[in-house]
Amino acid sequence: MTLLAHERYCDEIAHQVGALRAVVTSGADLAGTVPTCPDWSLEDLVRHVGRALRWTGLIVRTRAEEEVPVDRAPGAAGPAAPGDAAALDAWLAESGEVVVGALREAGPHARAWSWAGIDTAGFWARRMTHELVVHGADAVLAAGLPVRPVAPDVAADAVDEWLDIVRFVQRVLPGAAADDLRRPGSSIHLHATDTPAELNAEWLVELPDDGITWRRGHDKADVALRGPLTDVLLAFYGRLPPDAPGLDVLGDRELLELWLEKATFG
Repeated sequence: MTLLAHERYCDEIAHQVGALRAVVTSGADLAGTVPTCPDWSLEDLVRHVGRALRWTGLIVRTRAEEEVPVDRAPGAAGPAAPGDAAALDAWLAESGEVVVGALREAGPHARAWSWAGIDTAGFWARRMTHELVVHGADAVLAAGLPVRPVAPDVAADAVDEWLDIVRFVQRVLPGAAADDLRRPGSSIHLHATDTPAELNAEWLVELPDDGITWRRGHDKADVALRGPLTDVLLAFYGRLPPDAPGLDVLGDRELLELWLEKATFG
């Protein structure tokens, strides 16, 4: 697996922060429920993202050797008054500057604690990129705006990372929902239909007893999810229904539904 360049992640974080800011200032109802994260309002979602960016910035800037409480990150609490779109926008902009500045200064190989045991700034550059991609889609859906395509290299890497995360959860969190993704002999195929062949935006995911395995490439599987890459990514992440326009499910739909139910951080 080849990761994107560190500067590419940094550039995409800045881009995704800008896109999220555009939602905040679009006139969307900040108190409205986020359909894909129904426990949150749109403002809750934005504050979650901003806190994550500032926390990451602190971890990377200080070269943390161990976990740091989120509330130690300067400015993590966000604007005092709820519902102030201008203040929320300014805070989010600063949050993006904090993390991008820390990541660029550190470079990919600098020491920085992570929950995944990959203790580098590079881990955080990748994680925050895809945190923003997915929560950016959450925000757009909450605002009733059209989902914009994610850059193909970023979207493909987001699928890779999500598969790595699910595998990690299976290994280290006994009893997590992802433990139920053990179906020896079963497989899922993802196929992006709008990308050049050299990107190889296809995946085969297998579910043996010792935890999921995956590889890029075309192969037959029990169920296939096909469509534009951004839509495949968001459906595989549970942000779009697999029957959304432009997506096709071929084969064992129940197996795909099992994935969508069980593939979570917890």
